Amino acid sequence: MSVNESLANQANVLLYGAMAAYACAFIAYTIDLAGGAARAERERDAATAPAREPAAVGAASEFTGPSSSVSSGASSGVDLAADTSSRERRQAAAIGTSLTILALVLHVASVTMRGVAVQRPPWSNMFEFATAGAAVVTLVYVIALRWRDLRYLGAFVVGPVLLTLGLAVVVLYTKAAQVVPSLKSYWLAIHVSVAFIASALLTLAFSLTVLYLAQDRREVRRAKGQSVGRSFMDALPGSRELDLNSYRLHAIAFPLWTFTLVAGAIWAENAWGAYWSWDPKEVWTFVIWVVYAGYLHARATRGWQGRKAARIAIVGFGCLLFNFLVVNIFFVGFHSYAGVS
Repeated sequence: MSVNESLANQANVLLYGAMAAYACAFIAYTIDLAGGAARAERERDAATAPAREPAAVGAASEFTGPSSSVSSGASSGVDLAADTSSRERRQAAAIGTSLTILALVLHVASVTMRGVAVQRPPWSNMFEFATAGAAVVTLVYVIALRWRDLRYLGAFVVGPVLLTLGLAVVVLYTKAAQVVPSLKSYWLAIHVSVAFIASALLTLAFSLTVLYLAQDRREVRRAKGQSVGRSFMDALPGSRELDLNSYRLHAIAFPLWTFTLVAGAIWAENAWGAYWSWDPKEVWTFVIWVVYAGYLHARATRGWQGRKAARIAIVGFGCLLFNFLVVNIFFVGFHSYAGVS
């Protein structure tokens, strides 16, 4: 099968457009986070104001008569302040979300066009895996927004996606070409697509875990009476919610990673005649599975919850990055075809 070079070049142009949109989205999300401390302070003032107003109005009513109009006016003022604060809080985040959706459309179009150009699933080398995987990360984030307001996570999703695409274009770029015979299998679509979803969920969970550790430290210092200063962290949910959301994503991703490991073994038997050959890629996929299994076990073990379990999750994501950036490129094995050519 021949490669359509024209479509491959158009796919690259779309990818550059997606990167530009991601960059603008990152700026918008960053602006939203930068004003987080001031917004949180205004919201706290708006929340405490109603508790103070009735006493003052009631005292005045003894001398001035009916206070309903005054009370109503004070309440309206507080509601207006809260509404204004809410609009300010959502404006930059809304722009960032709109730009992220635009970037995702261009990104998916680029990946799809690359697949049409080579007439196969477009994830058989490091460049294609990085670009397609980054698209899945964004897609999972956008889908998650339908059920929960995770826009505070936007900069921590769009930023890594943009860095991944930059790495793919500058370092990992591979010209559109056909694949080696061992990859010409329906398992390419099954095994790798599930690995995409699992990796995307683990990436989002990692961002939440890092934010949880930072927020938990601030809350501990504040509980001790120490000054923590104003920060964008003030606009984020509490550490408990961040930790719980991280755990939920890990709990969903782990079965998918398990399937990735099993499907890879089945594909290996079909392609090379053995379910397990101690290939570096196989070994590190199993190492990742063990670390995340340890994390989930720690969550259920008394004394290992919270920060201790979170550190295990960070080690797991470090193993995931090592598998992608080091094993795929520098280790020699049956998966060497995934390296840069």
